[in-house]
Amino acid sequence: MQKTNKPKLIRITTVPMALRYLLQGQMNYMSTSGYDVIMISAEGKELTEVLQQEKCRHLIVPMTRKITPIQDLKCLFQLIKIFIKEKPDIVHSHTPKAGLLGMLAARICGVKTRIHTVAGLPLMVEHGAKFTLLKYIEKLTYCCASTIWPNSPSLKKYILEQKLTRPEKINIIGKGSSNGINLQRYNPQILDPRKLAEIKESIHYNSSYNYLLFTGRLVKDKGIIELVDAFTRLQKSHTRLKLLLLGDFESGLDPLPQHTMENIQQNPDVIHVGWTNDVEYYMQLATTFVFPSHREGFPNVLLQAGAMKLPIICSSICGNIDIVQNHQTGLLFNTRNVQSLAEKIEYSLMQKAEMMQMASQLHDYIHREFKTTQVWEKILLEYSQLQTRQAKAAATVSPTHRDVVPGWMYPLWMPDYNKQKAVS
Repeated sequence: MQKTNKPKLIRITTVPMALRYLLQGQMNYMSTSGYDVIMISAEGKELTEVLQQEKCRHLIVPMTRKITPIQDLKCLFQLIKIFIKEKPDIVHSHTPKAGLLGMLAARICGVKTRIHTVAGLPLMVEHGAKFTLLKYIEKLTYCCASTIWPNSPSLKKYILEQKLTRPEKINIIGKGSSNGINLQRYNPQILDPRKLAEIKESIHYNSSYNYLLFTGRLVKDKGIIELVDAFTRLQKSHTRLKLLLLGDFESGLDPLPQHTMENIQQNPDVIHVGWTNDVEYYMQLATTFVFPSHREGFPNVLLQAGAMKLPIICSSICGNIDIVQNHQTGLLFNTRNVQSLAEKIEYSLMQKAEMMQMASQLHDYIHREFKTTQVWEKILLEYSQLQTRQAKAAATVSPTHRDVVPGWMYPLWMPDYNKQKAVS
């Protein structure tokens, strides 16, 4: 292990896709700003690009996105070994599984600054026993963290309403977002005309048609069922309408029903492109961006569409409502409601001038508040301030102020509590 006087920062995500797309450039920025940065995730096809992009060390811990208790326990012990060896000053986790295991391991190892960013909660769309289980897991994750960063004001409100942690543990970086938006990339003025022409040809683009664009995972949680159903309804009265879907199916985690899959595959006006790194080019060609997701934190795709001056229609959920204000910077529809979505799409087709005006207002707001480097600078400052506060607080923490978790767990993995108990 190479010795360095730099403070050590470990960033953890469940899979490398999050490092590649949700946090792009951030680890490299922290490295060039004075931190010794280590990235941790499972293996994945994006890993080579992550290493080239971030130029930081990466360690593989084979975490899964599903509930896999035995594998999760193995990964927890692997993280503990890594933290004991590396002795990080800060552990910062993203995504639910990496948050649970990363914060547990960091707490066991006595890491003082333990940050978990919340960018969406799976429990928001669950009920019954699974909701109870996921809620407990979130509580445990937040208990082990020293600070929680929801990436939107509405997500913070939900966390407090569900009493997942204490208000004083929660902080939002700036106006929200985990990484901001790269305005050098999402800029209609700098697109490559040749690439744009190639993409037009690949989808048989016709300027006389209206193109509805969705980008993201093609799963139930993203509202794809409602989107396809609403589009099918509108086709009857709007014959020059296309639906453009950018993203991959996830049949193992959240499969779409058969009738939706058949509609996507057999409807000649539904164009499925799959995952692409050229999202901004499709946004340039689209008429409207439609985002019917059931749960989000602070969706990057809305920032991307806004930066491209693409009019937006989205569901009225946490995260979306922090970016889009109804009839001011876009249109909101009632979540999971096909009729409401269809009405908003129809309105957008009939009121294009108004939609462009709203898109212009959102574009200006994004440029003021969400430039990538602005978000990075705020995170960097918060790291410094957190370390200072944690150092001061370490000697005064009382077990009476701890989060509530089952008492039998404290002797197993709460070293600070044990030390205080022994002293008392």
